[in-house]
Amino acid sequence: MKRTLPFPLPDGDDALFCLVRHGETDWNRDKRIQGHLDVPLNDTGRRQALAVRRALAGIPFAAHYASDLARTLETARLILGEDAPLQPHPGLRERHCGHFQGLLPEEAERLDPQGYARYASRDPHYRPPGGEALLETFTRIGRTLDELARAHRGEAVLLVTHGGVLDAVRRHVEGLPLERKRDFPIPNCGLSWVRWGQQRAILAWAETSHLEAPARDEIAAM
Repeated sequence: MKRTLPFPLPDGDDALFCLVRHGETDWNRDKRIQGHLDVPLNDTGRRQALAVRRALAGIPFAAHYASDLARTLETARLILGEDAPLQPHPGLRERHCGHFQGLLPEEAERLDPQGYARYASRDPHYRPPGGEALLETFTRIGRTLDELARAHRGEAVLLVTHGGVLDAVRRHVEGLPLERKRDFPIPNCGLSWVRWGQQRAILAWAETSHLEAPARDEIAAM
């Protein structure tokens, strides 16, 4: 059954994005740095994704995109079903965390104390060996959403992505400095609605009323 969108479609060249962070993984639970590594959802994450499916059922999205990493693709498929059109997009990936990927914070600090200090302090220009600088991720996310907004002017689009991407989106919209410690939530499978284009606005952020239990929000340095 078709349902109406919770917000009106934008006029002009803007798009309406519903952004969903992927469901919980065991690495989220353990606070292990995931980055571009492929990690499956755990049972909690799968239940969260199915709760998003129920919450968004019947919403008339013009298109569905997801980061091409395993945890986001699995979340998106649980939300949409196997037969719904889904476009993987590498521009929606999490930050590449270089040689810190796969490590617990304390392990990353032992591996590279000076580098990890810069990483944890949100130094925009620090690039972990093999990875991305925070500023590079921020720029990539802005460019990707600009591209998708141009392709979907006046339409509503579902984006299944990552905590670091949502962090960048909010900072883009509100003009927040990259160095500033995050003080807004980014829970697993939270729903955020954003107008993007010539006019940018946060319409709703990190809604979790559809989830059965409080969702994890462990990101500190993304």
